[in-house]
Amino acid sequence: MTTVLRWGLCLLASLLPALAGAQLRDGGDPEAVEIWQKLRTSLFADRPIRLDAERVIRLDAPARAVDAATVPIAVRAQFAQTAEHHIRRVWLIIDRNPSPIAAIFTYTLSSGRADIETRVRVDEYSHVRAIAETQDGQLSMATRWVKASGGCSAPAGLDARAALATLGQMRLRADAAAPGPGGPLRVQLVVSHPNHSGLAMDQATRQFTPAHFVRQVDISHAGRPVLSADLDFAISENPNLWFWFMAPPGSEAAELKVEVSDSQGLTFETLAKIPAEH
Repeated sequence: MTTVLRWGLCLLASLLPALAGAQLRDGGDPEAVEIWQKLRTSLFADRPIRLDAERVIRLDAPARAVDAATVPIAVRAQFAQTAEHHIRRVWLIIDRNPSPIAAIFTYTLSSGRADIETRVRVDEYSHVRAIAETQDGQLSMATRWVKASGGCSAPAGLDARAALATLGQMRLRADAAAPGPGGPLRVQLVVSHPNHSGLAMDQATRQFTPAHFVRQVDISHAGRPVLSADLDFAISENPNLWFWFMAPPGSEAAELKVEVSDSQGLTFETLAKIPAEH
């Protein structure tokens, strides 16, 4: 081995930790992630996905999470829902979670805006992706690199008995600070549910708590769908969804129906009137 080659190999060896560290800092090329490549083929086949998503959606997420079990995520549409131009569906993907497809949200014109805000578990440093499908079938993706670890195996924040005592209870309220009359209402839904991932150990029994999480949420008004959410255990304990709803013009209050089902086949339902004018 020549001196130059030996020197080159030594230099490469010294740089590898730095290169690996750089990749951990910025995640590298989001398109090169093997898990994503498999998911992309499985979900979208060979359909093109636009990476300049700023005209369609924006994904907000912290670069470094304070708590990996409750990472705030917001997907914000860049236009209102109209018959001519609207978002039909959004996939929320966390590449390196044990189950990467965290949620699939299906919107209607009654959504007003195809926005969603929630909290998720992130198991290790990962790219988080929001892929939006518009009414013309085009796909657009926004990506964020999030530093968090251990979220899926973190112990529950509430006592098991207390969680079961309120299982399935829901709260629905409109945001008084949302746009005024004629615009959509920003609404918060909170579902009381432990959302066990199946990966967390009970500290008392030293056994893994079986998976038990909210699987489906359907929100409707007067029999017409507003928003549907197909969820996985990546959604944090006591699922919290902020969404938008276009209330009927001239009405003082609108009654929303929420139907929830979980991974153990339990179903929950509530009706709530929210002020249409604010």
